[in-house]
Amino acid sequence: MRDIPHFITFGVHFFCLRTRHSTGQGRGTTLSRFEDALQKGNTMELKTPLYDNHVALGAKMVPFAGYSMPVQYPSGVIAEHMAVRTACGLFDVSHMGEITCKGTDALKNLNHMLTNKFDNMSDGRARYSPMCNDQGGVIDDLIVYKKADNDYLIVVNASNRNKDFAWIADHVFGDCVVEDISDSVGQIALQGPKAEEILSKIVKEEEIPVKNYTAVFDADVQGYKCIVSRTGYTGEDGFELYCDAGDAAAIWDLLLATGKDEGLIPCGLGARDTLRMEAAMPLYGHEMDDTVTPLETGLGFAVKLDKEEFIGKDGMMGEPQRTRIGLKVTGRGIIREAQPVFKDGNQIGNTTSGTHCPFMGYPVAMALVQAGVVDVGDSVSVDVRGRMVEAEVVPLPFYKKGMPQPEKTK
Repeated sequence: MRDIPHFITFGVHFFCLRTRHSTGQGRGTTLSRFEDALQKGNTMELKTPLYDNHVALGAKMVPFAGYSMPVQYPSGVIAEHMAVRTACGLFDVSHMGEITCKGTDALKNLNHMLTNKFDNMSDGRARYSPMCNDQGGVIDDLIVYKKADNDYLIVVNASNRNKDFAWIADHVFGDCVVEDISDSVGQIALQGPKAEEILSKIVKEEEIPVKNYTAVFDADVQGYKCIVSRTGYTGEDGFELYCDAGDAAAIWDLLLATGKDEGLIPCGLGARDTLRMEAAMPLYGHEMDDTVTPLETGLGFAVKLDKEEFIGKDGMMGEPQRTRIGLKVTGRGIIREAQPVFKDGNQIGNTTSGTHCPFMGYPVAMALVQAGVVDVGDSVSVDVRGRMVEAEVVPLPFYKKGMPQPEKTK
């Protein structure tokens, strides 16, 4: 998941929460700032709670998912990428969407609308899942947090926030209230091998999640109340801090100051993309969309076909017709998205993402191709604006946490 513009990571995210009003069963009634702006004909980009912090740090701001977001800081994308691989980076992900799901039928709704299974979740656990349409295509991929029985938090991609909430609200049933609280939440991701060392300076040991895909609700971060989770989208360890939007700027500054000696630097959307590419993490709108099933893009681990039913199950019962593969460029050039892939002169699919990977030291790409036509080690060609670039099919992910840097790139 994790929205980024053509260019995500494991880490710690901090969520700051402020309750918003909703009424009745089924869906909240609060209109999002984004929807409100559209209704008023306002095409101005929204600002996250950290906009002023980014500007003060000299970030290059770009429009993304309706927000003005930092694509890079003066240090540059490569330096930001390498900081996350070797030390730590700090990301503003406040543009992500947060939806609460509460009620005695909340669990039934999650199991019905999402492909994963949530029956055995304990309090404080997080679980990744696609959400699919009736044909099995991916509407979005998201993370569900369980705070307590009948009380869940769903985190969705920024660009899909309004679409996701509308879909969920249209399909909710029974005693279940869903509410979009995104405008009241700030989210900061702390990513890299030194993330826990930095976080431990300002958060009590017992309030730092120990296992991946867990969270501590009501953690205290130097007087600020946060949800601290341990998921991520960079291929490294890390945390997310979810906080009240009004506290986000102070927490951002606190983290940067606390991690200065450990090499912590702010990072933008550019590094988020190169990091998630090295880790071969699928991105919505690239490796998946509403025409691609989770099984085709390598997300079978989050699809529980043994469930009695869920939306999209019938569309996934046959053998997948496509598969996601990794490509290492062996010729000259950079492969980008939406470029035809050929084997023995026949087109077998198209690339979905591609870039140069700073840590690995060479260009890579991912592609959706016909199932069963290539194996690891095979050579393929990619049509890059009329010029054929050679590539080798390689295993995914390209990078694994703790992997030594290739000698030629040091």
